[in-house]
Amino acid sequence: MSAPASPPSRTDPVKIAAIGVGIALLVLGLKFVAYLMTGSVALYSDAMESIINVVASGAALLALRVAARPADDNHPYGHTKAEYLSAVAEGVLIVMASLSILKVALPELVQPKVTEAPWLGLGINLVASVINFAWANVLLRVGRSSRSPALQADGKHVMSDVVTSVGVLVGVVLARLSGWHVLDPLLAVMVALNILWSGWHLLSSSVGGLMDAGVDPETAALLRQVVSTHATGALEAHDLRTRHSGRLTFVEFHLVVPSDMTVQDAHAICDRLEQAIQEAIDGAHITIHVEPQDKAKHSGVLFL
Repeated sequence: MSAPASPPSRTDPVKIAAIGVGIALLVLGLKFVAYLMTGSVALYSDAMESIINVVASGAALLALRVAARPADDNHPYGHTKAEYLSAVAEGVLIVMASLSILKVALPELVQPKVTEAPWLGLGINLVASVINFAWANVLLRVGRSSRSPALQADGKHVMSDVVTSVGVLVGVVLARLSGWHVLDPLLAVMVALNILWSGWHLLSSSVGGLMDAGVDPETAALLRQVVSTHATGALEAHDLRTRHSGRLTFVEFHLVVPSDMTVQDAHAICDRLEQAIQEAIDGAHITIHVEPQDKAKHSGVLFL
């Protein structure tokens, strides 16, 4: 038997993603103004990452709208994996942005140039970073509460952008005060490598979701504990399998009951298990295969 997923979070991820597009555009504008005022290649690298933020926010919005569609005949498990596609696309874009930054920064390592009018430009960049920091926390909080891979990926990217921006600001100030202008392109190269690592990590985790990776060991242990605690009357549970699909977690296992147990009693045990698992794991969609005693494997979770 199968149980539906628990209700979604009260905060609408689609609305959050729509607001995110506007904020990403605002931050992009501020950072490009800062770059144009200073001519700093490090600030250029920071602005380039903001372009990716805009594209990623738009992709997350589209993915969340698709993921919110109910299940249909062609997609009986829903459309939640659309969020992983968005995260994969964001990872690819991040990698492309890092390569673009390296293309501009590497030549200036040989012939660094003096930045112009840095203080006002750095101030504008700082304002953009403060906005990004506040918004990244919103994305991460809502992404966790709604179990949205798209929002969590976007939040992690924006937060990495904040860390990058702080490093760039400190470096450009040091370059200006010390006269070591090579620090500017050197920082840009470091930013590009950091972005490249972030993109690779995001790609790896998103592909894991598309490939139906199971839950983490801690969640798997929690599942076994919940089943063991609430399966009174059953003999054994085996072949526990899990996978993620966006904000949903699919849980499937076989439950062995005494051969003389009535269907009604077996159904009552399943109902109890489904409720307990849903309370332990938000967004759980449970499928339990009930089997008679002679199908026991004497492995997995034993109750006798």
